[in-house]
Amino acid sequence: MHESDCLYRYGPPDTLQIQGIDKPVPRDDEVLISVHATSVTAADCIMRKGEPAWGRLIIGIRKPRKRFAILGCELAGVVEAVGKDVTRFKPGDQVFGFTGFGVSAYAEYKCMPETASLAIRPANTTYEESAAAVDGATTALFFLRDQAHLQRGQRVLIVGASGSIGTYAVQLAKHFGAHVTGVCSTGNLDLVTSLGADRVIDYTKEDFADGNETYDVVFDTVGKSAFSHCKGSLTDTGCYVPTVGLKNVLLKRWTAMTGGKRVVSGMSIDKRDALVFIRNLIESNQLRIVIDRRYPLEQIAGDCPKAC
Repeated sequence: MHESDCLYRYGPPDTLQIQGIDKPVPRDDEVLISVHATSVTAADCIMRKGEPAWGRLIIGIRKPRKRFAILGCELAGVVEAVGKDVTRFKPGDQVFGFTGFGVSAYAEYKCMPETASLAIRPANTTYEESAAAVDGATTALFFLRDQAHLQRGQRVLIVGASGSIGTYAVQLAKHFGAHVTGVCSTGNLDLVTSLGADRVIDYTKEDFADGNETYDVVFDTVGKSAFSHCKGSLTDTGCYVPTVGLKNVLLKRWTAMTGGKRVVSGMSIDKRDALVFIRNLIESNQLRIVIDRRYPLEQIAGDCPKAC
């Protein structure tokens, strides 16, 4: 038996319960990971609440399906055992990775296919830092490099620059040679500046769309804007890059046909190569990991409101 934080109904953080469950056994193509650290992400909080409504078609209409009862999509830990067909990892390997729809990182042990979004973790980090560098960093990389095709010398605006995606987006955009403007609240201005932003806008005092500045890329990492609101802040061939919203999928197709300013969207699923890219940046001290707070698994229900 081992402990996990389980979710049996949708609701506030205190719906999570510590439960003892059977220790998983890896299949022939799987690795068994002893989880040393995980994280609380916006995705975890949304799933816990059962939002949005259409998402319940996947995770369960009235309550989470059994496979979604244990949340958590980022982890760092040690490979404890491997299936007989596994060649990519061996027992003792220190790894970090993304469980995706497999969730279940809020547990002491997790089985994952060797082909999953999993890689050897950065050697110069703690387990906590490794776990915190998974989804935010790889998602920022996916949208900036693979979707927006950010180029040296371009101007990028990052909405939510102090968040789990935004903190990495600022640094990656600078790494790719862009001029970066970050948007955040008053309390995070210094943080975003320290990450390398060339300019920081306090959204409590200024609407970036009201100014005369235009950008090649407007990257909304938190889903707080809309293409209609940002369109005037884009260059003639600029792109609006949201991380969420079904409407944006339709807008992507429409703007691709009409030309000019466009919406770019997508879904980062296979993160294997991205994890290696991010690991290399971290090990060469080119990417800073930002952690808001740390706490034991048993306190996750009490601390979730602060994180969500």
